[in-house]
Amino acid sequence: MSYSKKDEDAEPAIFKVDRTSVFQEARVFNTSPIYPRKCRILLTKIVYLLHTGESFPTAEATELFFGITKLFQHRDASLRQMVYLAIKELAGTAEDVIMVTSSVMKDVAGAGGRGSGDQDIYRANAIRALCRIIDGTTVQAIERLLKTAIVDKTPSVSSAALVSSYHLLPTARDVVRRWANETQEAVLSGSKSSALFGFGSSVAAPQGSGMTQYHAIGLLYQMRAHDRMALAKMVQQFSGGQVKNPAALVMLVRLAAKIAEDDPGLRKPMYTLLEGWLRHKAEMVNFEAAKAICELKDVTDTEVAPAIHVLQIFLTSPRAVAKFTAIRILHKFASVRPSAVNVCNMDIETLISNSNRSIATFAITTLLKTGNEASVDRLMKQISGFMADITDEFKITIVEAIRTLCLKFPSKQAGMLSFLSGVLRDEGGYEFKKTVVESMFDLIKFVPESREEALAHLCEFIEDCEFTKLAVRVLHLLGSEGPKTAQPTKYIRYIYNRVVLENAIVRAAAVTALAKFGVSAKDGAKVDPEVKSSVVVLLTRCLDDPDDEVRDRAALNLRLIKNEEQEVAEKFIKNEQLYSLPVFEHQLIMYVTGDQSTFSTPFDVSSVPVVSREQAHAEERNMKLRSADTPTLKAPTTGAPRPAAATSAAEQASSVIATTQKYAQQLALVPELSAYGALLKSSSEIELTESETEYVVSVVKHIFKDHLVLQFNVKNTLSDTLLEDVSMISTPSDEEEVQLEEDFIIPVPKLAQDEVGTIWVSFKRTSEEGYPTGSITNVLKFTSKEIDPASGEPEESGYEDEYQVEDLEILPGDYLVPAFAGSWDNVWEQVGAAGEEATESYALGTDVKGIQEAVELLCKQLYLQPLDGSDVAVNSTTHNLKLFGKTISGGRVVAHIRMAYSSKNGVALKATVRAEEEGVAQMVVGGIA
Repeated sequence: MSYSKKDEDAEPAIFKVDRTSVFQEARVFNTSPIYPRKCRILLTKIVYLLHTGESFPTAEATELFFGITKLFQHRDASLRQMVYLAIKELAGTAEDVIMVTSSVMKDVAGAGGRGSGDQDIYRANAIRALCRIIDGTTVQAIERLLKTAIVDKTPSVSSAALVSSYHLLPTARDVVRRWANETQEAVLSGSKSSALFGFGSSVAAPQGSGMTQYHAIGLLYQMRAHDRMALAKMVQQFSGGQVKNPAALVMLVRLAAKIAEDDPGLRKPMYTLLEGWLRHKAEMVNFEAAKAICELKDVTDTEVAPAIHVLQIFLTSPRAVAKFTAIRILHKFASVRPSAVNVCNMDIETLISNSNRSIATFAITTLLKTGNEASVDRLMKQISGFMADITDEFKITIVEAIRTLCLKFPSKQAGMLSFLSGVLRDEGGYEFKKTVVESMFDLIKFVPESREEALAHLCEFIEDCEFTKLAVRVLHLLGSEGPKTAQPTKYIRYIYNRVVLENAIVRAAAVTALAKFGVSAKDGAKVDPEVKSSVVVLLTRCLDDPDDEVRDRAALNLRLIKNEEQEVAEKFIKNEQLYSLPVFEHQLIMYVTGDQSTFSTPFDVSSVPVVSREQAHAEERNMKLRSADTPTLKAPTTGAPRPAAATSAAEQASSVIATTQKYAQQLALVPELSAYGALLKSSSEIELTESETEYVVSVVKHIFKDHLVLQFNVKNTLSDTLLEDVSMISTPSDEEEVQLEEDFIIPVPKLAQDEVGTIWVSFKRTSEEGYPTGSITNVLKFTSKEIDPASGEPEESGYEDEYQVEDLEILPGDYLVPAFAGSWDNVWEQVGAAGEEATESYALGTDVKGIQEAVELLCKQLYLQPLDGSDVAVNSTTHNLKLFGKTISGGRVVAHIRMAYSSKNGVALKATVRAEEEGVAQMVVGGIA
């Protein structure tokens, strides 16, 4: 054997094979005697080609397949294993593969003619191959063999039969479902094949049969996936200690979590099982149970406490993998419930200095999510110590956590900005630098106090920026925010340097940024003539630029700035109004994919709603906060009952415009509503009945200037009944107090089975001042006609009937829209000076389990935007919630809610609301009760 350098560097021959040479070498299968080693090498090449994406034509695959079957006459165990691997892969391409069934079935039945150990090897491989070469019509012929194999005493044989049954389910579901008893037997004992032959004895499961339990539970789940009660019974049955394999228990944990999520009625027993698995001797089961509890929808602090405690214990484990898994789960959960993870902070802090940088990074980002304002500065110092030792991927994770912290604790912006500017000067790739720059953008937009210092750091950054995309982004921001500062001229110098020194793309962006200084000024004041003249001089120089894009932009902006009509320049260059991008995208998709394939009608951009920068910033802030949450986690909500359509305040803020626009198109098709004017706001859909009732009813509230329109969507679930003249009688519980007068009702003429009809009920506001709130009772009235089963036609005569549905509440939040303000304190003083104020005290009681739940409940009820990071309660006993928004008429509303919590009395609060419109402050305060 040669040990030369050439041999050491030589590539393995298997990586040089091609389909043509392999097919030509297949003649070795026809030689006599058979050479096992040569055949195994060739079979390995065939399997390798098939697994790397290569495929043989049908004729070649068929010839190869039947050539390989000639190897069945040889008794070499290794060769027989490769034969089964090869025919299993070729079975999908070759023709007439079913002809080899009898040869394979001999090994399935254990007739290999050699020792029992070889027979077991043959059987496991033969079962896998057999289930690939038969089709759904021939499964019954091998049913007895597979049922016997499922309960075989050999784990490899049983697992092969169970896994093969997975693949047979799509083509022979009814046949495979008949094997449920054998599959359950495999779970319980792993070895009861004698029971199939009537012996009635039970053989103890052999060592190593654990994976059989895992495969058997997976197959049982596939069989019962559409029967929730059967799944629940199965999980409860196997949770008593029969299942020993950790992987099988992990599957049971996931099934229990899924059942608890899908069926609220089974949530309590499933949670009890999950809590029990927290104390299992296998770590992987503990972690899976803790993760499942943390991801439960509407999980309370009491329910999640055992899981947090178990994870806290693992934080001090001597094993690095246990620490990593625990901190990773806590890191995810801290995104949606930081207050619940606070108890682990002391143990998490010890991990910051861990030698494993993955653990240290997750520890610091978790602390950033769970810490309070007092700990921010200390955390920043600890982070700076190891930033240079970690990869860009972990750096990005830390910067993302700091970005979220910036939005939650604006008062700590100085320390955070200092940290961000420091890491911006460090070495790093594009993604890392982009994350840092985006974080500084957020500080500028949402924390006005940091604007000038952050802009100064960004100006320094673009002086030596190697990434064109980032330079363009920074220049755009300088053009938007620079004119609003006290000394805009110092930013003009940095921008013009880019015109002189950078490439054409950056120069074009710099020209546009310069133009904004010629039309914008701080607080909407008139532009300084000296600044404007300086901008004109610089733009004139750009007319000689070698790039046509730069010249064109300079010429256009000069023309606009010199135009006597300042409004034209401000509208085009300053551009403070933006289109609602979600609606814009939706309408463009509908236009491109709609019926007008010839595009004869131009796209109507006027139908897209326009939002202000303030509204756009509110939506962007909510998106930033939501992006910090782990997608697999469900956003926690309070334990108090709420409508099924209720969403978080952040989701409400980002979707209100899109929801209103969607329904505006639908309402435009109703002629009776054309005189009402523009639609101001639409609610989400609210269920008024259970989904299993005879008549399923939901409602959407539409707010116009002088009218309230209720859109009732009614579904008839009865197969033998036709409903005619279906209408909804909606009556305010106190008409004088609610101040609503019925205008008209548009009924549904007919409603057959599974049809959904829309009933329109319109109310006119009887008072021009204030917004009507209160309760509306709803009664569904209709004529019911039975359908003749023979003819399928309804009877001529029917009878009048009615169906009571739940009452509908008209809430203050129906007239409010969340909005963003840079400084809550400034808005509080401004609205207080121009409007009215109302104050009330309330006790929410013990139903609300903590300060954080109270915060979430109030944000949903009042439909206002939390500011200054007040949507996160950093103290478990007291908290100040600061809310801001606008009415549908545009009047500002600002609320200050002081909360205190005790385990004995629950949450008590004092709400002070200020509003610019008369009566709105009292209405909002009243909406808390």
